[in-house]
Formats: sequence, C-alpha cells, structure tokens
Amino acid sequence: MYTESAIGHRRAVWSWLAQPTALFGGVYGLLVSSSAVAALTQFGETTRAARMDDALWVLFTALASALAHGYAHQIAHRDAQGRPGVRGVVRAVLAEWPLVVAALPTALLLWGAGLGWWRSAGIEYVAFGINTVLLLGWGVLASRAAGSTWGRALRIGCADALLGVAVALVSTLLK
Repeated sequence: MYTESAIGHRRAVWSWLAQPTALFGGVYGLLVSSSAVAALTQFGETTRAARMDDALWVLFTALASALAHGYAHQIAHRDAQGRPGVRGVVRAVLAEWPLVVAALPTALLLWGAGLGWWRSAGIEYVAFGINTVLLLGWGVLASRAAGSTWGRALRIGCADALLGVAVALVSTLLK
C-alpha cells in the first residue's frame, strides 16, 4: 500500500506536470521535434553520420523555439511585470525548458542511430510513433487534471494525438 507521504508526492508531481507551462512545452516540443525530424529526413541522408547531424538539428530547433517563446512571453508581459530587463528575459527563456525536454526522446533516438545502436534508415518513423504516444499521454494528463474520467481522458488523449499528427504532417509539408 502507498503511504500518505507517497500519495501526496504523486499528487504533487501530477499537479506539477499538469501546469499549463509544462503542458504547452511538452506538446509543443513534441510537435517541433516531429516536424524537424520529418523535414530533415524527407529528402536527406539516412546514414549514421547524417543521423548524428539530425539529432543536433532537432536539439538546436528546440532550443531556438524555446528562446523565441521565452523572449516573446517576456515582450508580451512587459507591461504587467514592469521592466525587468535582461534577467527577466533569461528567466522567461529558462521557463521554456519543458519544450527542450520534450524534444530529447527524438534527439536520443537519432543519436542512437548515429552511434549504430539501431538502424538509421526509418528511425524517423519510430520517433514519430513515440512522439504520437507521448502526445496521447499529454492529452490524457491534461484531461485528467481538468477532472475528466479515465474513459473521457483517453478519448480526448486520442483526439489530441491525432490532431498532433495532423499538425506535424502539415508543418512538415510546409517546410
């Protein structure tokens, strides 16, 4: 059985993951990494060396997105927060860490393919599949945090995953 301390710990982690910043960053990071890996491999090489480069590009894209979002948030909220200057911008950018963390599974898959841990040809499909499952998980988490039953949360999570796939595909086609 779980102790009250363990149950309280689980609730605290659940609440922390269900915060809008974590949800936004997690979902957006998965979409960015899925789109980046699809765009990189659409016409690119699938050699081990190319996969190492792809892993770096996925991370670079996630970092650039986090920087852009943090900076945009800082600009948008400048009037409400006063004018905190450089420290405020740094804090806003660092608050975007969930976006970068969400891109790590894709980058690690590509890096592993680059190291020869598994085949580099077709690894983008594995990454896309894992990201889709993770999108489903984020959808379920958000729905459960909002008070939905498990059945409704799973339906919403599936719809979120399908919408995420559509967004990633459209984004890839536009690049």
